[in-house]
This record gives sequence, C-alpha cells and structure tokens, in this order.
Amino acid sequence: MANPADLRAHALAELQKYLAHFPAESAGLKAIAELLADTFADPFSRANMQGHITTSGLVYDAAVDKVLLIHHRTLNRWLQPGGHHEGLDRLDVSAAREVEEETGVNVRLAQSATQNLDAPLIDIDSHSIPANPAKGEGAHVHHDFLYLFRGDASAPWSPQWEEVRGVRWVAREALLSLPSARFERLVSKLHFAS
Repeated sequence: MANPADLRAHALAELQKYLAHFPAESAGLKAIAELLADTFADPFSRANMQGHITTSGLVYDAAVDKVLLIHHRTLNRWLQPGGHHEGLDRLDVSAAREVEEETGVNVRLAQSATQNLDAPLIDIDSHSIPANPAKGEGAHVHHDFLYLFRGDASAPWSPQWEEVRGVRWVAREALLSLPSARFERLVSKLHFAS
C-alpha cells in the first residue's frame, strides 16, 4: 500500500468482501467496521486501545489433514500463528509474515478451501486481550483477519521463542477439542478434501 489511507481502504474492502459471503456475521463485526470508518483513529496502531487490526494464518499441509498451531507465550494457549499488523503491507502479506516469523515455516496463500468463498480470508474475529503491564498495555481488543495458507509439514521449525512456547502440526479434527469458539466456527466453514 502506498499510504495509511490505502491500507485502511484495503482492510475495509476485505471486510466488505468477507461480509458478502458471511452476512450473518455482520452484527459481530460492527466494531471493526466502525474502527475502519473512523478516520481520526489509526486502526493498525498498537497504541490504539479502542482496538486494532491484527492478522493471522491457518496453515494446512499438502495432505490437508494437519493444521499448524503455536502455543502463545502470553495467552498460554494453542492458537493459529499471527500478530500485529506492521507497515503498509496488504493484510494477507502481514499474516504470512507473522506465520513465518513465529514458526519458521514458509507458507503460500491457499485458494477455494472454504464454503462459498473463493478468497483465502476465512474468518474475522474480535476478541479481548488482557492488560499486559510488562508491555505497558491496557486491556484492549484485537480485530483479527485470518487467512488460509498451505505449508510443508515436513519442513523444520524455527520458532520465535520470545513469542511462542511451542509449534506443532495437529490433526485438523483436533481444532474442535481446543477451547475456542473461533475454531468451531472455522471448522464449520472449511471443507477439506477427504
């Protein structure tokens, strides 16, 4: 993106395309729409305690039977890799960078792996983040854009240990055993080849 206004327009366009495919989620994503429409607040700044945009990636392997997860150091739970948006990159580029930084696994965008959606943006979620006094951050909200990627499950990991406690490939069905409404929603959206 050439400038912050272009990045904001890109994020808003991604949100609108997503809602065209998942209109039932529009009420839950109202805060993101309002944040992106507010031209006075920076929706990508970590300093914005109203909330800010983050990106993440759900990575599956070539056999389409495993997904890549990280054990998040601060939140102390297994999640898809991701993090704060940096610079002026498109959101999918930001998500790929975060996945590769946290895991060391190279990824590429996947296509057509969701029902009724031909783009790799498969979920948008707003969730509360607790205060982190060590980082000088109060409680806030992450508005996360989740993209679908493919990766090589046989590739060596190179975790970013200051951010994660572990990296692992899990059977895609294992997502349902994790305590996350988001994973339940994702499993209902994804259709993998058997």
